[in-house]
Amino acid sequence: MPFEILIVLAVFFVAVLYSSVGHGGASGYLAVMALLAVAPEITRPTALVLNLFVASIAFVQFYRAGNFDWKIFLPFAAASVPLAFVGGSIHLPTTVYKTILGVTLMLAAIRLAVNLKSEREPHAPQVWICLLIGAILGLVSGLVGVGGGIFLTPILLLMNWTETKKAAGISALFILVNSIAGLLGNRAQVLELPSFVWIWITAAAVGGIIGATLGSFRFNSLTLRRVLACGLLIAGVKLIFT
Repeated sequence: MPFEILIVLAVFFVAVLYSSVGHGGASGYLAVMALLAVAPEITRPTALVLNLFVASIAFVQFYRAGNFDWKIFLPFAAASVPLAFVGGSIHLPTTVYKTILGVTLMLAAIRLAVNLKSEREPHAPQVWICLLIGAILGLVSGLVGVGGGIFLTPILLLMNWTETKKAAGISALFILVNSIAGLLGNRAQVLELPSFVWIWITAAAVGGIIGATLGSFRFNSLTLRRVLACGLLIAGVKLIFT
């Protein structure tokens, strides 16, 4: 199968699965690009651009289904957005970036493989905790080229701050605003993205529509997410040790 077709199909598959849980898919796109040896200088801005489209679609679908909470979202985003901009403007040495990205992908693999939910009644977090966590996630998001939802969702669920589908809706908008901030901080490389990135965007957008529509109402993708988690794990190991 030609390289171009393979990567388009991979982007589509990643977008379907990630959007079904309210994520933009940046860690998945980064894994695909790492496995297929895409040039490192375009991986971060490309992943964030794809995030914009898929996270937007995911947010709209989850919001329409009533799965969102502004009170939880706002303090996280208020602290994360400026730090995502700062992170996006920092250009790490290739070896350091690959190591951080590799660890990020392995953590993302764990998140996708585990089905997190709680039977307890959710309780609202304290604002200062949201601000602290948001700032950390924003900086990491900008540095690596992800939106941060892959980390925010498990935090929301493990701390029992909201239920599963609302966590997905909150994470979708969190990913969107952080992706925008990260791209603004890294706008020089964004302007140098190859023209064929629009083909990837189309594949991601179509996958995002399918995944977000299914995920916001009825789709349980745990088995498929575990398959994707294996790919993320392999890509993470490859980045760290090669």
